[in-house]
Amino acid sequence: MADGNTHVEGQQHPLGVYIKIWGWLFVLSACSYAVDYFHVQSYLRWTLILVFMMLKAGLIVAFFMHMRWERLALVYAIMLPPAAVLVFVAIMMFESDNTLMLRKTFFSVLSGT
Repeated sequence: MADGNTHVEGQQHPLGVYIKIWGWLFVLSACSYAVDYFHVQSYLRWTLILVFMMLKAGLIVAFFMHMRWERLALVYAIMLPPAAVLVFVAIMMFESDNTLMLRKTFFSVLSGT
């Protein structure tokens, strides 16, 4: 006999949540394919593809890996390192022009041209 004080092992989430997430994943995938279908080019193409990819990965991690319902410490332990890597990649991307300019300058001096 179950009363209000019993502990239930494993929490079941409503099926509607999973259906909504699958719907959003379908919409985001359709948007990603639409980028190719409408022949979007250049940096806009890659930016849109990466944004849709990150949104889909976020939804998968948040709901299907149950990160949305986990303790904050666990979420930080799993999500903070990839976020730090993305920050470092962005820093390297912004510094790449400076590095290229320095290489062209000093290698041209060394080669005598």
